Amino acid sequence: MKISDLNPNTLTDEQISELLFEKISDDQEIGDCIVVLGSSKALQYRLPVAIKLYNAGRANKILFSGGVTWPGSRFTEAHLLKNKAVEEGIPEEDILCEDISLSTKENVLASSLVLDRYFELHNIKRLLIVTSTYHMRRSYLTFKTYLPDWIKLTLCPGDDLHTRKDNWFLSELGRKRATTEAKKIIEYIAMGGLLDDEL
Repeated sequence: MKISDLNPNTLTDEQISELLFEKISDDQEIGDCIVVLGSSKALQYRLPVAIKLYNAGRANKILFSGGVTWPGSRFTEAHLLKNKAVEEGIPEEDILCEDISLSTKENVLASSLVLDRYFELHNIKRLLIVTSTYHMRRSYLTFKTYLPDWIKLTLCPGDDLHTRKDNWFLSELGRKRATTEAKKIIEYIAMGGLLDDEL
């Protein structure tokens, strides 16, 4: 069954769980760069995953992506992540930043330019993608749609409090977040903005 076969208006809990959480796991491969997608909670849930990957030697560069400036901060997502990573001991020379993107698609497009300027895209074999688990399917499909197909992707999800595989359906916040995310994926595929994929 393909994602495009799903009806966004009649999704069951089982379909949402399958779409957002099945086959989303780290294959333990080594990559050229860790790419961390920004969000309002990226410091809490995504940065620790990236630091762990870096310290384990899975990649020797980290790219922080995100141009949104959240209320109460004067820094973009990318620079908040960079500043905290440096505090946590990541060498500044191993950090790249992309600070103009305002959406997942823009994360990928703007990051591809930063990656090309640093590595040249033809030299990149694999990227380690870090985002929230429930956001990973859309992120993966966006990278797959807009990056060259020779670049392999390793999925390195980080769980948040309310939108995990085992609890998204237990709270109003988790249910709203997961349902909205599932509908976005289906609708973007229907519009041609994302490649279709097998469930």
